[in-house]
This record gives sequence, structure tokens and C-alpha cells, in this order.
Amino acid sequence: MYAHERSLVKKMEGKPFVLLGVNSDTDKTELKKAMEKEHITWRSFWNGGSTGGPISTAWNVQGWPTLYLIDHQGTIKKKWVGSPRPEILDEEIEKLVRAAGPES
Repeated sequence: MYAHERSLVKKMEGKPFVLLGVNSDTDKTELKKAMEKEHITWRSFWNGGSTGGPISTAWNVQGWPTLYLIDHQGTIKKKWVGSPRPEILDEEIEKLVRAAGPES
């Protein structure tokens, strides 16, 4: 999903949009190298090296990837377990960005 995520970050630049990642790789050093190689410029949190780490536990994540779409008021609007089709994800994001206000 990295290519699509990179395109979203670029497309939504200057709009009320934030992409956050959570990664469960076991080796944090290798993860950092992979993030550099993949040009991950958005904030990405480390889940303690396990899919059962503190972030996935707090958010009740049962499968990877899990995507949450959260509006500007902090309400979870959509949740996908597995990768949604990019056009569906983009459409849902654009609706929420429009709803966030005139600055979008």
C-alpha cells in the first residue's frame, strides 16, 4: 500500500488530512531502513515488534492491514480489515476532507 499512501499524502497536501501508520515489524532498525527505502514521510508508530503490541491491542486490531478513517471531529467513520480498493478509499477520504470545511 506504500505507493498509494505516498500518492494520498501528495494529493492531500495542504488539506485537512493526516496519514498515520502503525508498524509491527520485529526489528526496529530494519524497519527504519525499509521506511527510508519506501519514502515513508508520514508519522508511523512502532507497535512494539508484534501484531499483539500496545497499539493494535488498544484499537482491537484483529487483522493486517486494518485501516480506520477518522473525521475531523475524531469520529471513526469507516474501518477496513484488509486493503480496500484504492478508488473506494480515495472517495471516502475526499468526502471527509470536503466535510471538514472550506479550507479543504
